[in-house]
Amino acid sequence: MEAVLSAAVALLDEAGQSALTFRALAARLGTGVGTIYWYVSSKDELVDRATDHVIGGILTAVEEQPQSDDPIADLREMAITLFDAMIDRPWLSAYFMRNTDVQGYSLRLYERLGQQTLRLDLTPRQRFHAVSAILGVVVGTAADLGAEPPQEVLDGTVNRVEFLNRYAESWRKLDPAQFPFMHEIVDDFAEHDDRDQFLAALELTLAGLRLQAGTP
Repeated sequence: MEAVLSAAVALLDEAGQSALTFRALAARLGTGVGTIYWYVSSKDELVDRATDHVIGGILTAVEEQPQSDDPIADLREMAITLFDAMIDRPWLSAYFMRNTDVQGYSLRLYERLGQQTLRLDLTPRQRFHAVSAILGVVVGTAADLGAEPPQEVLDGTVNRVEFLNRYAESWRKLDPAQFPFMHEIVDDFAEHDDRDQFLAALELTLAGLRLQAGTP
């Protein structure tokens, strides 16, 4: 099973979900397609198990992080670890916690995040909302950044800066009386760093959690 999942992850890393077929996986392993069915019953199960295989490594990294006196700081480190792993593997965010009956590591990672909220003065509902909000920022941002860019960016005809500037220039032509916000942010948009944008969103979420928990 370890070899099957490692090969499945390699195919997903190389070309995404569309590249992961039982035929391609069997060829990678040097075996027949029928052999794969000894381990998984469908492609959906294969993708879910491959996802959990990767999450197992993330869970190990999270568990090795030293616990501080500040649970919110610990939540920040866990969230960043998960985000960086999802950015490295753009396919991962679409399947995280999709099937917790199969994804045991994902469930344990969710529990690990939740345990930090037990160190805060919150109600059960507030804890649930807090972890949901943090995962929403992490997984949602990673999924957005992991979306396949336009073909002109993929083939190198246009680089990222040129692509963003194309939008920025169109925003600069808008009527500032009708679109004052767009004019206010356009220069920052044109040169923004995606990871910095994620960190800012995460910080806003954690600041709200700190305020709600009454933690200095």
